[in-house]
Amino acid sequence: MNIIIPMAGMGTRMRPHTLTIPKPLIVLAGKSIVQRLVESISKVCAEPIDEIGFVIGNFGEKVEKSLVQIAENVGANAKIYYQNQALGTAHAVWCASESLSGKTVVAFADTLFFADFKINENTDSIIWVQKVKNPQSYGVVTTDKSGHISGFVEKPAEFVSDLAIIGIYYFKDGEKLKKELNYIIDNKIMKSGEYQLTTALENLRNNGLKFLPGEVEEWLDCGNKEITVNTHQRILAKMPDATYMSESSEIKDSTIIQPCFIGTGVKIFGSVIGPYVSVGENSVISNSIIKNTIIQNHSEIDNICAHNSIIGSNTKISGKYFDLSVGDYNVIELK
Repeated sequence: MNIIIPMAGMGTRMRPHTLTIPKPLIVLAGKSIVQRLVESISKVCAEPIDEIGFVIGNFGEKVEKSLVQIAENVGANAKIYYQNQALGTAHAVWCASESLSGKTVVAFADTLFFADFKINENTDSIIWVQKVKNPQSYGVVTTDKSGHISGFVEKPAEFVSDLAIIGIYYFKDGEKLKKELNYIIDNKIMKSGEYQLTTALENLRNNGLKFLPGEVEEWLDCGNKEITVNTHQRILAKMPDATYMSESSEIKDSTIIQPCFIGTGVKIFGSVIGPYVSVGENSVISNSIIKNTIIQNHSEIDNICAHNSIIGSNTKISGKYFDLSVGDYNVIELK
């Protein structure tokens, strides 16, 4: 089994958090988004993963080493491919065409999922979907009476289906997808100036490939800050232990409200942390109240009340204490 993970995008909707690292390497509860994706896919595969092809931009040697390590952690070899121009989803997968061989999973790195099943590897192809309330914002699939996928519609203006494509695909024969990608790129078949993966899928379906929809237990997006904070909350809620706390952490005069993730070397003094907070390694928090927040590594926070937030690495944030004398019937808002 091979996996291809396109992740060359700039992550503009997640700025400023993607100015120094690619979005899939943002850490949620101790693991990067892409690491969580790889681990989730490995759990639903019925056979070992041989190779993972990561399609990236010019992210640098440090990022590439971390991706190699992620692959090795699930017993796979890593191959690094480059997409130097943002020419669409089909182009991104085509950049890793050397890895399109045999049984293949294609998974875009801004999506996570919870699932309890094994891939039926005798099926021609599976496209994972999730019912959504606003299908006009997604690519969706339609199905026929036999339950097979009968069509693909990108962001339908009128309702045709509420089964949104979550960005994870299985192909029993990766060579067939490779051949179709070569065809649409060689013939410059584009929509809205990009090569669309749905074009290749529709052509494959018209040529007789049977696609089945697969539904996951829960689909977690990481498209922007608000959605990522919510995804992080769901990850913590699903952790086997309500609160993970590193043995090397130091916590004094503080309350930790489950669920939380407290990383290596963290120091917390005189604070209330949680629920739904991750604190990255070697960060220090004092005299603060933090809830529903992601804190990355090596950050210092003092005298802050924060919620629904993402705080990056190597950041220093400090606030104020107030010495107040407030009479009756006053309304004071401190912002």
